Amino acid sequence: MSRARPGAAQVGDVLSRHREEERRDALRALLMCPLMTAAHPDFGAVRRHAQELRDWFSQSAGWILHVEHDCARLYKRPADLGDATRGAPDFDRRRYILFCLACAALERSDPQITLRALGERLLALAADPELAVRGFSFLLESHHERRELVAICRYLLSLGVLQRVAGDEDAFVSHAGDALYDVQRRVLAGLMASSRGASTWPADSAPATLDARLAALTEEFVPDSDEGRRTAMRHHLARRLLDDPVLYFDELDGDPAMRAYFTNQRGALAARLCDATGLAPEQRAEGLALVDEAGELTDVAMPATGTASHVTLLVAEFLAGAERAAPGAAVTEDAIQEFIREAVQEYGRYWNKAARLPGAEQELARNALARLASLRLVRREGDAVRALPALARFSLGSTDIVARKSPANHTAPAAQTDLF
Repeated sequence: MSRARPGAAQVGDVLSRHREEERRDALRALLMCPLMTAAHPDFGAVRRHAQELRDWFSQSAGWILHVEHDCARLYKRPADLGDATRGAPDFDRRRYILFCLACAALERSDPQITLRALGERLLALAADPELAVRGFSFLLESHHERRELVAICRYLLSLGVLQRVAGDEDAFVSHAGDALYDVQRRVLAGLMASSRGASTWPADSAPATLDARLAALTEEFVPDSDEGRRTAMRHHLARRLLDDPVLYFDELDGDPAMRAYFTNQRGALAARLCDATGLAPEQRAEGLALVDEAGELTDVAMPATGTASHVTLLVAEFLAGAERAAPGAAVTEDAIQEFIREAVQEYGRYWNKAARLPGAEQELARNALARLASLRLVRREGDAVRALPALARFSLGSTDIVARKSPANHTAPAAQTDLF
């Protein structure tokens, strides 16, 4: 008996569904990788859906998307410029200065450059007296400084600004060799995601403070009309929800109009964003979270594997329990360290050796609290920590043991009260 062949309508449905899934994957990939080169596995899908993605990002978040034959750039400006948890991993103020100097050196370099030549040009730029006045120096003499340069190069490699042609960076650190790179100028030109270039101010009228510079670089035009202000609020909230794990109402207390808009529109806003991204909305009395059930659309996964992630999960449950016992009370960092010290007895056999050493609880506590703060699950207040409402997701509470019915006697009334 022959099987019925699918009709044209069924084939059309399958193709339509496949196209929708591919577009969603491309959108999620751009959220995680706003500066994307042709080497990215989703770059082909981004190019195929370029117009739809461009329209969606523009209408939903006010972000501009440029797609070219060898790279794509989503100019994704965060809504919260004061969030210190953003940025490149392990980058401090000094490393950001080196990164900017390296980009300036590459902007004027030949299409190919060696690591040694990049270091020499960076040295010349680092000799600027204004940097010395601000306490910055870079001589490329010590082992540590050579490692700093290598860290910058590896970050540029990860972004696609540099492509390694030959050699390796470790040989440069040990004075045993060098590395050669291709410079991808189109990718380099797309690094800055500001609405205005920093070099467009005359020297005598440039913003003086860091806050003023950030505001000037990211200031966007808002039409002086009710519709323009509503669009600006919608874009702001969409950026917060796409970038941040959770958005609380009290974070909008300083802007009553924004809070009122969020209160009235959060359901429609969440539905529109979740339909396009595959996220799941979680509405609470305190705010709204868009949850990625696959755990892929985040820089900090929780739960995750590894000692640091396990300790973070234990600290989250500990803080959630403390909040349940005394709502609103802060917990000191010393109490968290003491909890980790005691947890070593029960869970230490699953941790790495360094985490079991005396005194390791200080570093483990700092790491766990940094992760929880970046996920907006806790708020640091000096040496104290205060749980935020979304931390309740990790409050396990008391365990209920469900009695298992015996296959031989389904009507037995006595419940099993232990695990054995």
